[in-house]
Amino acid sequence: MESGASFEFATAARLIVGAGRAAELPPIVAGIGSRAIVYTGAHPARHEHLLAGLGVPYSVFAVGGEPTLDDARAAVRAAGEQGADVVVAVGGGSVIDLAKAAAMIVANGGDPLDYLELIGHGRGITRPSVPLVAVPTTAGTGAEVTANAVLSSPEHRIKASLRSPLMIPRVALVDPLLTLGCPPSVTASSGLDALTQCLEPFVSVRANPLTDALAREGLRRAATGLRRAYADGTDVDARGDMSLCSVLGGMALANAKLGAVHGFAGVIGATVDIPHGMACAALLAPVVAANTRALRARQPDSPALARYEEAARILTGRPDASVTDGVGWLRETQTMLGVGGLGAYGLRPEHADDIVAKAAKASSMQGNPIVLEPDELHAALDAAM
Repeated sequence: MESGASFEFATAARLIVGAGRAAELPPIVAGIGSRAIVYTGAHPARHEHLLAGLGVPYSVFAVGGEPTLDDARAAVRAAGEQGADVVVAVGGGSVIDLAKAAAMIVANGGDPLDYLELIGHGRGITRPSVPLVAVPTTAGTGAEVTANAVLSSPEHRIKASLRSPLMIPRVALVDPLLTLGCPPSVTASSGLDALTQCLEPFVSVRANPLTDALAREGLRRAATGLRRAYADGTDVDARGDMSLCSVLGGMALANAKLGAVHGFAGVIGATVDIPHGMACAALLAPVVAANTRALRARQPDSPALARYEEAARILTGRPDASVTDGVGWLRETQTMLGVGGLGAYGLRPEHADDIVAKAAKASSMQGNPIVLEPDELHAALDAAM
């Protein structure tokens, strides 16, 4: 994109980042509303210290995994029963997505299917969500600053999004100390997702100068923090790098779209039981390789090729690094972090045709630097198996 091109940028109204800043949650919530509903993961007791003295009456709604349509409906009912005028999300991307969906539907009425892309009616969202304070406990999705929420429909075997700038949380409270308890597998999954969400907007056809700056810094943070956070989960500096990487990637993707990695990942996650970040991790290097091959063959003057080279230099720390070196770094990191291929999660060759057909239509594909042909999508998926 030319530096003088016009663009829009949307993010959380207030972004609070830093070790120990989670202690500010009670006055933040009390300053917004008088009754809260708190969405959290399967073990709410983990966050008792954080919710102590919240300052307003609240109830807790726990979700055990990636949210479904029925989870969203139950979450909306719980908010109504509480009479909540402020929503708090404490957890990973799944929890924050559920909270964003519920906050929007409470304000706009109706059912999730009224608003969902692909499988729903795609109704426009016209009213601002109930104010939402998002407190991530993993460093990966950047959901605390994005404009969408992903819900799974087991019936349709697909994940689909609710999407509007009106869904962006009012406050994003990002404290890397809350991620210290993440086990290595979660650190790997969420961290590789965060890296992907910096790289894909960086090469996106919808990139702009502001998202470029955010993506560059996010990639730099991933390069310094990802492997260290996995090797030593108590490394506060590395955790801080990855928390920032996640936020920066979320801000970038919300304004520049993603690409084929996420186009695939949403479909695969609805086909087999695999953490979203692990799907992204397995796909990242194969998709970069597929994209760069296609660009060289059909769009050799594309600025995305230079972007991939720049990303390789940032990740490897080598000023002479090539795209091949960058792909090598990604594969090496995947191995170091114990990430296997998609086949390890039950994906089989017989799933490929359906996955490729659905992935090609995914909204994330809109940002991919080149439209990949079906055979190129198949090759990337095969390489990720």
